[in-house]
Amino acid sequence: MVFDLHRWSSGVLVAFVCIAIRPICTTAWAADLNVIGVNLLRTVTTNLNGSGVRVAQAEGVVATNLPPVFEVNPAPTGLPASLFTYFSADGSSSTYPNSVGSNSWHADLVAGVYYDVSSGVATNVAHIDNYEADYFYSSIVASLPPHNINDKVVNQSFIFTGQTVAQQQSMDSAYDNYSGRYNILFVSGAGNVGTVSAPATSYNGIGVGVYGAPSSIGPTRDNGRAKPDITAPEGYTSFSTPQVAGAAAVLVQAGLRGDGGSSTAAAADMRTVKALLLNGAIKPPGWTNGVFSPLDATYGAGNLNLFNSYKQLTGGSHSYVVSNSVPAGNPHPPTGASGSVSTLSGWDMNTAASTALSDGVNHYYFNVTSSIPDAVFTATVTLVWNRQQSMLNINDLDLFLYNANSGGLVDSSTSPVDNVEHLFVTSLPQGRYDLQVLKHGGTGSQFVSPNETYSLSFEFFSMALEISPSDPDIAVITWPIYPAGFVLESTPDLPAVPWSVDPSVSIVTNGMNHVTVSTLNNRFFRLRRP
Repeated sequence: MVFDLHRWSSGVLVAFVCIAIRPICTTAWAADLNVIGVNLLRTVTTNLNGSGVRVAQAEGVVATNLPPVFEVNPAPTGLPASLFTYFSADGSSSTYPNSVGSNSWHADLVAGVYYDVSSGVATNVAHIDNYEADYFYSSIVASLPPHNINDKVVNQSFIFTGQTVAQQQSMDSAYDNYSGRYNILFVSGAGNVGTVSAPATSYNGIGVGVYGAPSSIGPTRDNGRAKPDITAPEGYTSFSTPQVAGAAAVLVQAGLRGDGGSSTAAAADMRTVKALLLNGAIKPPGWTNGVFSPLDATYGAGNLNLFNSYKQLTGGSHSYVVSNSVPAGNPHPPTGASGSVSTLSGWDMNTAASTALSDGVNHYYFNVTSSIPDAVFTATVTLVWNRQQSMLNINDLDLFLYNANSGGLVDSSTSPVDNVEHLFVTSLPQGRYDLQVLKHGGTGSQFVSPNETYSLSFEFFSMALEISPSDPDIAVITWPIYPAGFVLESTPDLPAVPWSVDPSVSIVTNGMNHVTVSTLNNRFFRLRRP
């Protein structure tokens, strides 16, 4: 097996410079924590840091080394060496240094983003299993019988190179079987050039690209699935990947401690964590998707924002209002049910059912209203389910959003090959809506089983901007901290003068952003989400 650290070329020189001046790197990573919503989350919550969650870090090697170069040096991370266990074909060790491997600069940098106490996302994980990647794949993921490593999140900042389509499919199957069996979330770098490569191509895992720098794009070479799933702002996928893995560990902790409600197993399930991460992502400029391709080929669901994902988790679990069936392939309009989901932000883990003759439809009804008469909403919905163990195909699930009063279709996500569906609707008028999870019936290859467990994350929001003059030249502007990702812009006049980002500093108080601005030069203000 050949591994390549994302085909870095000149990036290797940059990385070694970072090793030499690590404080500069950690400063940059700390700044990124603001971009991905970690700092805001820490402002409004306590002790959300991956506590109690076991994680793993699999590291590739460029060439054959004896001992293999894959190990994290615990000292720079600020974590005790007792939290690390090292594994390779040469054995295992719970001490550092050891004879089963040697230190990797790449592993140290990944750790700096993943769980380092000063610059990481998940700074208080319970344990780190550090694997040499070739050994990890051949002796753990693809081994028979499989062995449970008991880690909830695995970071893989490497790619398999030189794959045929058949080899990619074989690797995808191994990862999907393992993750489904043990409820483990694999978070894998997409690569920095060309088409997304395994292991980021697995159905059940999360493939990570880079926001703000080139990285590998989708669709996958085998059957045109939408990958990557999400992006993060580090300059290479080696380091955007542990940002997402760290965020996943934090959400697992939050789910297990009850932040998402009493259904802690469902809240911490890998499908729920994946749905929340994708649904909390912020759409960058140029983001697009289609009815048959749920995610953007470059950005996936968008740029990671852990705060948004966490807030959707805390919205709680909310089941569908009513379920019905229709003849397979027939229309499935709103049912006219009177009940509604009680919140506009939350999640659900549930089951969709169908038969050889009928499609099954779970209906989530929402009353999307505001006290502001002309307010419009943005809707973001993500549906995730697994490829089941030992299956070549997936059950075919779709997402539909209907106007419940008129019966008109607003939007849909109906990919026949992806196990993710995603809706992003802007300028949504106030009204009553029917969000549908549909499971196709029939007897074809995509009817794998009568029942499919899925996780759903949803958010409907309208952002209100308020301004209160405090004297003739000063005003205070406020807006909610959730959802995050908005920037305040200002301009002296309309419509001729362009908008610019307002430099005033925001202070978070009681769930609101408060910005004191001068109105001497700029008199008009707006919020914009990149």
